[in-house]
Amino acid sequence: MSEKILVTQSSMPPLNEYVDLIEDIWQSRRLTNMGKYHKEFQAELKKYLVTENIELFTNGHMALELSLQAMNFQNGRNEVITTPFTFASTTHAIIRNGLIPVFCDINFENYTIDVSKIEKLITDKTCAIMPVHVYGNVCNVEEIDRLAKKYELKIIYDAAHTFGVRYKGISTANFGDISIFSFHATKVFHTIEGGAACFRNEKIGKKLYNLKNFGINGPESVEDVGANAKLNEFCAVMGLCNLKHIDEEIAKRKIAYDRYIENLSDIEGLKLNKIPDEIQSNYAYFPVVFDEKVFGASRNEIFDRLAKNEIYVRKYFYPLTNSFECFHGIFDVSQTPTALYVSNRVLTLPIYSELDLNDVDRICKIILELKK
Repeated sequence: MSEKILVTQSSMPPLNEYVDLIEDIWQSRRLTNMGKYHKEFQAELKKYLVTENIELFTNGHMALELSLQAMNFQNGRNEVITTPFTFASTTHAIIRNGLIPVFCDINFENYTIDVSKIEKLITDKTCAIMPVHVYGNVCNVEEIDRLAKKYELKIIYDAAHTFGVRYKGISTANFGDISIFSFHATKVFHTIEGGAACFRNEKIGKKLYNLKNFGINGPESVEDVGANAKLNEFCAVMGLCNLKHIDEEIAKRKIAYDRYIENLSDIEGLKLNKIPDEIQSNYAYFPVVFDEKVFGASRNEIFDRLAKNEIYVRKYFYPLTNSFECFHGIFDVSQTPTALYVSNRVLTLPIYSELDLNDVDRICKIILELKK
């Protein structure tokens, strides 16, 4: 029997590369608190992401939550326009800052925020827009920037899915006031756990540095009510090692992506995620939206059939964040119908650098056997 195929598999550097660096940590016993490798990793990320300002965090969620805190929204402006087609972290970061998420629908083309629907949601309480780059797809950054300037709003991008992605040659680290990345083990690029915030205003950077270290500004000075969100040295070393191989990893993912496209293109009832020419992708995910009326089998039927063959895909994103039990009775999912439609029909298929093309073919064969 074939081995289990999971939706993703963490990329790992050669063991000797990691061991060589952590041996130095063993000798120094400097394990955390923005040490030698934290600083080196930060510098290398600046180069790779082509960005001037970056702060590292223990995970992407704390980067997001503390970025919102650093903005220090006041004067009754407490609404953040975002989408429910995202991971829980995006919505939770807003609410945990005492802010109110205002949910905008997504577009059906690439599943990012529908910019044609943002303006009607803006009120005198709106302080920011938090769009999400989904599956490596980039939001309409030009229109979002235009609206933000018109209404004097901040933009915080949840860019967790777009490490290494470029739009018209520009790294996604450089859009908005802040762009947030996740370096979780399931991502294209990881540090086991980790995250980063890339930002324009250096004052925001100082604030972020304080907030991730309990608000401490000096040996006897605590300026802010902060958190403990420092990236440790072992994670920084994993980041340094993986960064050396990231372009190779993305190239391998593209091979799997191309094979899926070859097998599943032009199949009625399947909507694939096609990558526009202006996007340099990281091939982070391979989402497929199944129209059960046309294809003849539902998303859930396909999910179950693949699982019976020990192929474990993901309903990603499902459920929508505005339908979580913890928000019962607060939000109305009918206000985001496109997001609801996609959420009920999408599967992300396995994709990672070491995925065998024969396994890609087998996955596609099982899916197509269900077509009626």
